[in-house]
Amino acid sequence: MATFSNKIVVITGGSSGIGKALVTDALARGARVAVCARNIDKLNGLFPSSDRLLCCKADVSKEADCAAFMQAVVAKWGGVDVLINNAGISMRALFEDADLQVIRELMDINFWGLVYCTKFCLPYILKNKGVIVGISSIAGYRGLPGRTGYSASKFAMQGFLESLRTELLHTGTHVMWVSPGFTASNIRNVARIADGSTQAETPLDESKLMSSEECARHILDATEKRKRSVVLTSQGKLAVWLSKLLPAVADKMVYKHFLKEPDSPLRKYEQ
Repeated sequence: MATFSNKIVVITGGSSGIGKALVTDALARGARVAVCARNIDKLNGLFPSSDRLLCCKADVSKEADCAAFMQAVVAKWGGVDVLINNAGISMRALFEDADLQVIRELMDINFWGLVYCTKFCLPYILKNKGVIVGISSIAGYRGLPGRTGYSASKFAMQGFLESLRTELLHTGTHVMWVSPGFTASNIRNVARIADGSTQAETPLDESKLMSSEECARHILDATEKRKRSVVLTSQGKLAVWLSKLLPAVADKMVYKHFLKEPDSPLRKYEQ
């Protein structure tokens, strides 16, 4: 895609963080943007009213919501050029302590939400030879301690997208994913802890992380260029490289990194 001008871009999870920044940037590039979130009142209050913006209430973990969202987009504009599967949640708890519902919720939103939206968009994307994007994570390449459900959902996402990309190899439709490193976004604030409640406070210093706006710019640039996959941040690229070439070393480095987090759940095993 040479430009986003007048392209129909669908973005899930647009009420905060990277999703919000993606909507703002895509609109600035001239796209017609359809965005969904579970909190429609919050979503409607984030962006100026525009005939190039469609805001819809949808919980991507629910198949019917995803179908209705795509139907609303097609009813308004007649098709879809780009789908950016951004909606997602994280977790921070040892698997030993985590309620299984936490793992199930992450899979329902991060993996099944992508599957549902992709399924209902696919006929229109195929027709327009468009682009399907998954917002993944370094956790999709490297299992992270205390994030078993999150890593599982991102590994599943990347496997699904890679399979779909191969299926569609000769259709003119492009499938890709982008893996941000640690980014200043809302995902860690709403991450689930062992009992399924939200973490509320992030253990990271958000001021030292890549901004959501910069992350969104990289994602949209990569989408325009139809990149195969993109790993953002030098720390993320190092983690992916080490996991492929020196997995045992990566195990130790990743463990030590997450052990240093404030109130790290891994400290349970250090006593």
